[in-house]
Amino acid sequence: MKLYYTPKTISIAVAIALEESGLDYECQHIDFSTGEQQSEAYAQINPKCRVPTLQTEGMKLTETGAILEYIATLVPSLMPSEPIAASHARSVMYFLASTMHVNHAHKVRGSRWADRAESHADMVAKVPETMATSAAYIDINCITGPFVLGDTFCIADAYLFQVCTWLKGDGVDPVDYPKVQNLMDAMEARASVKYVRAQGMLG
Repeated sequence: MKLYYTPKTISIAVAIALEESGLDYECQHIDFSTGEQQSEAYAQINPKCRVPTLQTEGMKLTETGAILEYIATLVPSLMPSEPIAASHARSVMYFLASTMHVNHAHKVRGSRWADRAESHADMVAKVPETMATSAAYIDINCITGPFVLGDTFCIADAYLFQVCTWLKGDGVDPVDYPKVQNLMDAMEARASVKYVRAQGMLG
């Protein structure tokens, strides 16, 4: 398998999950600073011109949650089989995809929603509020401690960790949300996160 990634982006959640899985994979850095994601060559790999993309035998997978689920089908220990626990993990991932990631993107990808500079400025100004609201929701409703599913790591933790690495840059201090900070600390202690950090993937 080959993971197409960009440092600091949500694609690093997939890198963490791949490290946790023990599966064989390689990484290909897509350089946003040069616009490589918009190149014709990369558009042939991912027509959305975004990361992550996971190239498997005969297929290229996109969308973080879907890729994480695919990894978990190969390594079932990364996702609980018990229906309620699995549904909780998925609900966290869906919230991240539909709400928290979108909140963050309003600061760095405002052109997706508006053209005017004043509109972009307004979106940027709103981000600390919306990300704080999301962090509070996660803290109260999602983490059963120290991970999403208590003491057991699952793919939702990789996803949540990567999104929460954006909090400080968005004007939100994780220390204000004890369960979020505990999850961040627990993830930083894992070999998978130490590896991706050593590779410069977390910035």
